[in-house]
Amino acid sequence: MTDVVTGLAAPWSVVWVDGIPLISQRDDAHIRQLADGELRDVLTVPGVKHGGEGGLLGMAVRDGWLVVYYTADDDTNHVARYPCSARGGRVRLTGRQQLLDGIPAGVVHNGGRVEFGPDGKLYVSTGDSTKRELAQDRGSLAGKILRMEPDGRVPEDNPFPNSRVWSMGHRNVQGMAWAADHTMFAVEFGENTWDELNGIVPGGNYGWPLYEGRSKTGFDTSLVPHDTQPAKYRNPVQQWPTSEASPSGMAILGGTIYIAALGGQRLITVPVAHPTTSKEFFVRTYGRLRDVVVAPDKSLWVLTNNTDTRGDPRPGDDRILRVAPDAFR
Repeated sequence: MTDVVTGLAAPWSVVWVDGIPLISQRDDAHIRQLADGELRDVLTVPGVKHGGEGGLLGMAVRDGWLVVYYTADDDTNHVARYPCSARGGRVRLTGRQQLLDGIPAGVVHNGGRVEFGPDGKLYVSTGDSTKRELAQDRGSLAGKILRMEPDGRVPEDNPFPNSRVWSMGHRNVQGMAWAADHTMFAVEFGENTWDELNGIVPGGNYGWPLYEGRSKTGFDTSLVPHDTQPAKYRNPVQQWPTSEASPSGMAILGGTIYIAALGGQRLITVPVAHPTTSKEFFVRTYGRLRDVVVAPDKSLWVLTNNTDTRGDPRPGDDRILRVAPDAFR
């Protein structure tokens, strides 16, 4: 891996606007642009309240809009979007539209990933905000993966009427990605025993807080459609001890799932065709890894997270590292 940029402060997400990378920083709410090796502050998102794992978290871009997820000064999590454009090598973010607020927040377990799916819908991962019972409450936005139209409206084909809930029974999802056949995967932090890789289906219930990891009474084939499942809860397609993973961001390139691990301090690869297997790379080489994304040139960019008070910063941290996919062969 080689450095793309150094000197970041608790970076959480990276996206591209017209080929220009934008990076979110959790604690100071800065959105920073990287151009010609130099960092420039584009926007400090107003109303962000940092504390624990809260702050400015995920970002996603589509059709001239930048979507952000953040913990707000009303002590809930919000989703908003900005019109975005690039001119003269500079990104501009103008105006703001609030898409959703009132998502339960906590010192930890805020979820925070936002992604556009292959169907053009906006997917949002939320944590249980340490109120674990909310993950099984379909009326709560906590402990869920939400699906909405890009403007925040509820899609007519969601599994529950008049609800943004796409799946439930989650503890703290911070990574979502889709395979070429549109199969959706998500990674999830466990409590003390098992972290999870799940195959996400509409209306699926993934068991938290009743189960952490696989359940003997759970449904073993997580990718079978919701209306044919023989059991109430869905088992993960793969699980890892929490000391080896603590998975945050994820990406899929070709036939491989790439997962950034915080506590495990490694990059995990999982073949889409055989998601019960995995390999590990760069174990404890770069410290805590927050996110992995596919860059426009089809390389992988990996964000470290050693300045978030839980890591052991090295000179130059935090940083974005570039790795070519053939490095994993």
